[in-house]
Amino acid sequence: MDRSEKALEYFDNKFNCAQSVLAVFKDELGLTEDQALRVACAFGGGMGRQQLTCGAVTGAAMALGLKFGKGKNDDDAKKQHTYEKTVVLFNEFTKLNGSVNCRKLLNDLNMTDEKDHAAIVEQGLFESRCRKYVADAVQVTEKLLKNLK
Repeated sequence: MDRSEKALEYFDNKFNCAQSVLAVFKDELGLTEDQALRVACAFGGGMGRQQLTCGAVTGAAMALGLKFGKGKNDDDAKKQHTYEKTVVLFNEFTKLNGSVNCRKLLNDLNMTDEKDHAAIVEQGLFESRCRKYVADAVQVTEKLLKNLK
């Protein structure tokens, strides 16, 4: 099973998009499964269901930060490098899906509004669109993690 399939398995088992993406990189990033799922939990639904930045993208950004980010005793160049990788992530995801904004990605429907949430469910957007966003974020992240420059 590849990482995208594993991420979709998490997603299909009621983990949010951010959790599903970050969790598949846990071993490479030195996290336990539980740590990855917990730290990414608040980022689902575009940051706590606020529908800001897509959770799949924020889960991917967390993976980039853990891999490349600046720690306490690191050079500032690591921060810049991480920002550059993050810009590529956002650009690639946008090329594939038109936006990184959760609400836009879900036809401008508000998942916290009862009627809009019902429309999201009725249209199958969590299954059709969000699953694609999770898989896309994993695939872009894999490429960015392999390219160590």
